[in-house]
Amino acid sequence: MAEPTLQQVFGASASQSGTTLTITKADLTGLTASSVNTAEGLLAAILIKAQAYLTQANFDANIDQSIVIAGGYSSFTTRGTNNTAYRNDQLTVTLAKPDTSSTLDPDDY
Repeated sequence: MAEPTLQQVFGASASQSGTTLTITKADLTGLTASSVNTAEGLLAAILIKAQAYLTQANFDANIDQSIVIAGGYSSFTTRGTNNTAYRNDQLTVTLAKPDTSSTLDPDDY
């Protein structure tokens, strides 16, 4: 098989040039597109979108796929001086590469 494409991971409108990566907000699962989306909200939407394709099953079937995003267990905690209840949802991102160096380098994936 081949390396996952931008469209498979980030949505049908995803594209790149030598200096930019373009991901259309409308392609991001669950995101309400706005001119004031938060950085954390955008990152969460990108991870959720990518999780749909970067599955363990696809990883196992495709030697060219190097990343798996898997859901974890939700939990609850309290934060702050008022002990506000928070839900913690986990996503585990695993990056796999041949064992040639001990550094985390995005160019390896």
